Amino acid sequence: MAGASRDVQATLAGLEEGRRALRARFDVRMRATPSLSDRTPLGSGPPNRHGMPRLPPGQGEQDELPVLDLGDQPETPLDRWTLAIDGAVEAPVTLSWADLLALPQVELAADFHCVTGWSMLDLTWRGVPLDALLGLARPAADATHLLVHGRDGYVTNLPLEEALKADVLVAHGLGGGPLPREHGGPARLVVPQLYGWKSAKWVSRLELMTHDRRGYWEIRGYSNTGYPWRDDREW
Repeated sequence: MAGASRDVQATLAGLEEGRRALRARFDVRMRATPSLSDRTPLGSGPPNRHGMPRLPPGQGEQDELPVLDLGDQPETPLDRWTLAIDGAVEAPVTLSWADLLALPQVELAADFHCVTGWSMLDLTWRGVPLDALLGLARPAADATHLLVHGRDGYVTNLPLEEALKADVLVAHGLGGGPLPREHGGPARLVVPQLYGWKSAKWVSRLELMTHDRRGYWEIRGYSNTGYPWRDDREW
């Protein structure tokens, strides 16, 4: 906890209780999401970590993580990096880099599926579970969705039943080292159970909402939901 702001240190004491309450609130909806509940999912290969075929339909394995962005790769020194969590919350907070590192850290292997047809399997990410970050700010009782903002102007939307899953991270590490800038460093969102455009790079703000609002690609023809095992790519 060294280096964390006083506000974050004070909040950490009740964080686990807040996380449990938040997950319980959305537990039924999480278990009903397609990547956990579909009985006849599309795709091929043995079951993945959450029971779906390893490769969704129309996907091919990729050996190296491609670089995809909007033409800008913002550079943010760690001493100037911040992450705001606000909107429909009881306790809006802005985190520093030290605050982020003071939160619970996990390392997990997850697959990444891009809507353009490639998949990378068993990527190793390190970061903070998104439910811990949202638990800090305590989403309001009527909060239903999250809008994720990147420093490059990119935005994407998630229902909270997807955002609160245990494998969703704000990741700052990849493959045992720091997350490279071209892949969203210092920190990006990772949402393994949805197509990759939901995993916003260079994350700067998590905006809780009481209704859905479409993001950058969602208003340009991509599916609003992005379920890989339903081949859910377009409107």
